[in-house]
Amino acid sequence: MTTRVTLISPALSTALREARFDDGPLDATGLRQAEAVRGVFGAVPGQRAAADPVFASPSVRCRQTAEALGLTAEPLPELRMCAMGRWRGLRLDEVSAAEPRAVAAWLADPAAAPHGGESLNALHSRVGHWLDGLASDSGRVLAVAEPDVVRALTVHAIGAPTRTFWRIDVQPLTVTELSGRNGRWNLRNGRPLGVTP
Repeated sequence: MTTRVTLISPALSTALREARFDDGPLDATGLRQAEAVRGVFGAVPGQRAAADPVFASPSVRCRQTAEALGLTAEPLPELRMCAMGRWRGLRLDEVSAAEPRAVAAWLADPAAAPHGGESLNALHSRVGHWLDGLASDSGRVLAVAEPDVVRALTVHAIGAPTRTFWRIDVQPLTVTELSGRNGRWNLRNGRPLGVTP
């Protein structure tokens, strides 16, 4: 049986808008945009059945996005954002100005974790283990997931090198669909939420 995993990126928040290594609530625009497509799952033929499992990264913005979409999602620790250690709470431009060599190493080497948190390799391993661990009889799975988690799952699913993580953009409220079985995944990426294929 083919397993279908639908990943939804969260709506806009101040932290996402500022490229801040942090979580936070949706801003007014993000909440309005998510509520505008409320109920799209279950309303579109073939999207998902009511019994399908629904998960969310345990961040505030992912939980609020799920709620705004009308979904009851179980927080899943495996889908948490990359742990950014001492950079948590800072903006990328701030860290780049203060620690240019550390940021360059982090961007160039997937094994690097100059912030003292989680490396990209560790993130990829964690989310890839979750994806590969889905039972072949899982059917459909829906998850509201952090942009970095969606990127890492995409890289894992297509078997690309970890360094390609930085080449993938994940826009707010977009859908990334993975389908597969026996460790082989196919990808449909970046569809705006509410737009049928």
